[in-house]
Amino acid sequence: MKYLFGAVCLIATGLFFSCQTKKEQQRIYVESRKDNKDTVWQKYPARTIDELASFKEKDEPAISKYGGWTDWKKDATGFFRTEKVDGRWWIIDPEGYPYIHKAVVALNPGKSEKQKEIFNEKYETVENWVKAETKMLKKYGFNGSGAWTNIDVVRQMEQPLVYTVIVSPMGNYRRDHLKKYNGKYEEAGWQGYQFDLAMVFDKEFDEYIITAIEPISQYKDDKYLLGYFTDNELPWVFDALDRHLTRLGKNEQGYIAAKKWFDERKGTNASIEEITDDDRSAFTAYYFETYMKKVTEALRKADPNHLYLGCRFNQDKGRQELTNPEIFKVAGKYMDIVSINHYRKWEPEEEIMNNWGEWAKKPFLITEWYTKAEDSGLPNNTGAGWLVHTQRDRGLFYQNFTLKLIENKNCVGWHWFKYMDNDPDDLTTDPSNRDSNKGVVDRYYNPYTDLLDQMKQTNTNTYNLIQYFDKGNK
Repeated sequence: MKYLFGAVCLIATGLFFSCQTKKEQQRIYVESRKDNKDTVWQKYPARTIDELASFKEKDEPAISKYGGWTDWKKDATGFFRTEKVDGRWWIIDPEGYPYIHKAVVALNPGKSEKQKEIFNEKYETVENWVKAETKMLKKYGFNGSGAWTNIDVVRQMEQPLVYTVIVSPMGNYRRDHLKKYNGKYEEAGWQGYQFDLAMVFDKEFDEYIITAIEPISQYKDDKYLLGYFTDNELPWVFDALDRHLTRLGKNEQGYIAAKKWFDERKGTNASIEEITDDDRSAFTAYYFETYMKKVTEALRKADPNHLYLGCRFNQDKGRQELTNPEIFKVAGKYMDIVSINHYRKWEPEEEIMNNWGEWAKKPFLITEWYTKAEDSGLPNNTGAGWLVHTQRDRGLFYQNFTLKLIENKNCVGWHWFKYMDNDPDDLTTDPSNRDSNKGVVDRYYNPYTDLLDQMKQTNTNTYNLIQYFDKGNK
């Protein structure tokens, strides 16, 4: 009898190891470097749909004309809105259906002479281009376009991709502010702001808000508009109080506002050496809220119907705004959805995403992220995206990243940066975008199908994946 028991144990143990071996064989790793300066390739895990235990791909519910799933319905307002349902945040489409925004950034034709030549051969007109590329993106499961899209062309479609609009009041003001310093600051942060400070306290900035935001009223009745961004990656540095008090001139409005705040908090005899991290945290909230109050008031006045998607925080270069609860508490008071550009990390971290939702009490969108591949033939010297070998590797990166997002109940979408590779010969483009493989199509409008096939798998299974993860599966 004991021999029979031992045999059963051996068989069972063999089956266990067989299953483990099979599971290990399914695990995929992608070789990557953080950029071209990083000489060491390392292997990173890439979880894919095929690896999910017990998940079976099946047809999703029929979609509304906006791309929402018709499996269930909430109150329809005629415009996009957000709602938390059974612990998960959703965008609710104009007809009341649940919706996740899956977009590509910068849906625009190329500008170089070669790109124009190929555009004319392939599409002839911009109307033909937007029709063909909208069809292509929808084929691969995308339902939207992100910032810096040619929205005037997109809106010509009878059923366009759900689009977003970005306006840049602070960016506009910075260009004029620079003139006071003969076109060059003594010291500027990486986004070009003096001492890495946004000039939120300047009365002149208020005029630029009106100039930048008033024109959005033309979109206020468009049901295909998701909402608005204001500015991009502004420098919400944690030591903003120190910088205002030590680097700005005493006649500058930023210094005067910060000194008044500091005196009221600590007393007029307090010295700069007495600044604590609690003071810094409180001031960043005040500094940030000054911006938020001004832009939100202007947005709501120009368009009361659409969502405010925030000012696009940046997860890069050790920025502390995304780990600052006070920033997110302020964001939650004004933003409908918090927007975050996600760089330098292989995948989003569950704890951090949970913190964003807990602090803001609002959902979030990932509004920029990408990786670039060597097989594109581009130099790939610029940009913050990870570097991999092939387009398929880019697709595996996409699956791993989006599965993390789908699993988190605070995420309501993602925007891949971007639609098209820039032509390195086009010197009018932003140098940070100029020579790298970021698009879902190459610089001559050819789709990267190995990438897009992997994207399609998660894009067209998003609703089923949400149900899968919400049942506690991993």
